[in-house]
Amino acid sequence: MGLKPIADRIVVRREAAEEKSAGGILLPDSAKNKPQRGVVVAVGPGKLKPDGTRVAMQLKAGDKVLFTSWAGDEHQDKEGEILLMHEGDVLCVLG
Repeated sequence: MGLKPIADRIVVRREAAEEKSAGGILLPDSAKNKPQRGVVVAVGPGKLKPDGTRVAMQLKAGDKVLFTSWAGDEHQDKEGEILLMHEGDVLCVLG
C-alpha cells in the first residue's frame, strides 16, 4: 500500500457496497449506499501533546470499525477504496 499515517490518523479499507437490495433487486452504482464499516489497515503513532509526549492510539491494524458517514478522505488504490481519517472519526470497534 505504501501509506504511513501520521499523528492520530488511520487508514481504513471500506467494505464493499451491497450489490442487491433486501428484496433481491440489483442496485445500480448510483443507488448504492457507501458502507460505514471497514478494516483498519494502518495507524499513526498518536497525537503529539504540547509537552512532547504522544497520546497512545486505541486502534490497531486489523480492527473492524464503524465510522461516521462524513469521515475521512477517500482515495483509490489498486485494491479498492481506502479512507484516511482521524482516530476520533471512528464510532466503535466491531467484535
